[in-house]
Amino acid sequence: MLFNSEIFQITALSLQVSTIATGISLLIGLPFGTWLALGDFRGRSFLLSIINTGMALPPVVVGLVVTMMLWRSGPLGNLRLIYTPAAIIIAQTIIAVPVVTGLTAAAIESLDPRLTQQLLGLGASRLQMVWYVWREARLPLLAALMAGFGAVISEVGASMMVGGNIKGQTRVLTTAIVLETSKGEFDAALALSALLLVLTYLINLALTWIQQKSRKREEPSAWKSR
Repeated sequence: MLFNSEIFQITALSLQVSTIATGISLLIGLPFGTWLALGDFRGRSFLLSIINTGMALPPVVVGLVVTMMLWRSGPLGNLRLIYTPAAIIIAQTIIAVPVVTGLTAAAIESLDPRLTQQLLGLGASRLQMVWYVWREARLPLLAALMAGFGAVISEVGASMMVGGNIKGQTRVLTTAIVLETSKGEFDAALALSALLLVLTYLINLALTWIQQKSRKREEPSAWKSR
């Protein structure tokens, strides 16, 4: 049986690493996806195909690569990040970046292609144009955020490999579920699974509420324009 304090620590660490990884992936994926959506350059289709492939990248493959990079004999071994929360954040960020990037690009590409030309024609700077495009696509961009968070909070393979599932240090909800299952403690595993589902639901419920609230604000203005 797990003590309440241990459950709290595992839950807090899960939320911490997944939130940080999602935030970093947003900082990378939002501008990168925007650049891919608005850009017109050679190799764009190739980059998009790589991003779309990365959206289905197996977490265990990410875990293997990150482990090899951070291992003591690896190129980044001197940083001593293996089996630390930082290693889990790195692995989860790599998993989430393609998801956020691909959905961001798809969201912006779904807008009217004449929008950017009209904004630039009205005298908007490139930065102002991008900001307005983000505002117009904010509903699907929130969906990209939810997808990125969902990809990392439920991930287990990479977290197990790079974190080592060390008690009190790198054990998160998903790795704890695997551990309890391997020990035959199905009651504890089910309890942790339920906790993970509830946390994921509550966070996505909050993001969905923000998304729907933004949509309701758009509806009156759309009727007025008619």
